[in-house]
Amino acid sequence: MLKKTLLTLVLGLPLAVLAQSESQLVDRYTALAGSRQNATSLVTGLREGRQVTLTRGTTTQTFTPPTGTMGYGNVDNALALAQASLAQRNITQPTPAQLQASVMDVLKLRADGQGWGQIAQSYGIKLGDVKRS
Repeated sequence: MLKKTLLTLVLGLPLAVLAQSESQLVDRYTALAGSRQNATSLVTGLREGRQVTLTRGTTTQTFTPPTGTMGYGNVDNALALAQASLAQRNITQPTPAQLQASVMDVLKLRADGQGWGQIAQSYGIKLGDVKRS
């Protein structure tokens, strides 16, 4: 019985942490995405390497990340860099097309083998500064 309890605790902990991470990322990027539904599609799509759907009004944009599956830390880095690149152009409430283009620009660089620091540097920013803000 003790072994089963310990196993449940050990196996249950990562699931709770993962669920919390997804929820935190959705909360963090809801304003950028324009809605909780869009933020959920972004986080889930990037995490699972599946199609992302962004909708505002009657406008819908869809794309599939070129990076395949990603960990939550990588999803956070990608969205933080996309947000920073939009902010450089004074875009704080991007359209679905603007958000798609920004996210895809970051993901293409990552898929080409660049590290997060290199990608940030290509935008003239530091990843640490982006993550702190």
